[in-house]
Amino acid sequence: MQVKRVVLVGITLLLVAGGGAERAGAQADATAAARAEGRVVVYGTMAADNFDVIARIFAGRTGVQAEYWRAAPDRLLDRVLSEVRARRPAFDVVLGPSYALRLLKREGAFARYASPSYEQFPRASWDRDGVLSPPYRVTPIGIVFNTRLLRREEAPRGYLELAEPRWRGKIGMADPTLSIFSATWLVNLRPYLRDRWTGFVQGLAENVGSLEESTLTVVSKVAAGEVPLGIAHLNFMYILARGGAPVDYVRTDPILADAHLTAVGREAPHPNAARLFVDTLTSRAGLLALARAGEFVVVTGIHPPIQDAERLRVVIMEDLDEARYAQFRQEFGRLFRGGRR
Repeated sequence: MQVKRVVLVGITLLLVAGGGAERAGAQADATAAARAEGRVVVYGTMAADNFDVIARIFAGRTGVQAEYWRAAPDRLLDRVLSEVRARRPAFDVVLGPSYALRLLKREGAFARYASPSYEQFPRASWDRDGVLSPPYRVTPIGIVFNTRLLRREEAPRGYLELAEPRWRGKIGMADPTLSIFSATWLVNLRPYLRDRWTGFVQGLAENVGSLEESTLTVVSKVAAGEVPLGIAHLNFMYILARGGAPVDYVRTDPILADAHLTAVGREAPHPNAARLFVDTLTSRAGLLALARAGEFVVVTGIHPPIQDAERLRVVIMEDLDEARYAQFRQEFGRLFRGGRR
């Protein structure tokens, strides 16, 4: 997933040295075409504040404004699929978790586009069909807690402690029958917990007192003190902590994460602006800006300003396909929603 910085520097120098004038001319033509299109429309799951960081860089480079519609992954899928099937796409670019973009790729939502920025990522991570970007950021899911309600030494020290009776009714979690993030997180813990996994899931289900639609809602409730701890994405935790919320996270090993990709719409209304936006998002400048905003990006040696981020062993989760999600959704539904009204 990572490339040594010296390799990245070497690649950059080769790109600058070879065909610089021709490349600059092509870039100028593309920028002029994008300006003529007037805007770029992006659908995604990235936090709006962090998207704005990229939008500002993009506008500074091209003079084109980016319009953003943000939603949870399931709503993103529904909207993109509806527009594609109606042959009336309003989006130019989609960015979101890998499972969602791979599904949309199978539905023919995207065009082939390999940005020059992809050269900084390992070739093994490239989409073999040239449609999706390599993973450019990951979103770790961790145990977050309210520091006014729990001292760090009082918080769980690892995953198995979440199933202990002392946490009955005190845990917030995104509903695994609604949030594929939660279902994928639970399934991907199985290789680490092994024969203790089934008991862990059963105990966790009994302890969840706040079953929510999204991990953003979960961390918001933890920050407000409605529950002392929850399972949520660390980038959302950082955004709230940056604003003064009393939240921290447990340094578990490993920290499981979703991979995030981007792609250009097959029938993008503003195709030139779309390609330039992807170039900006996946550029080194774009990734560094995202890291400063609290995102975990796929750049060697670059970490978000989250305490101990550089020490974490972040493992990208294996996606659940539709069949496996349907299977586990039913299983988790019995556990997490069986006794709820």
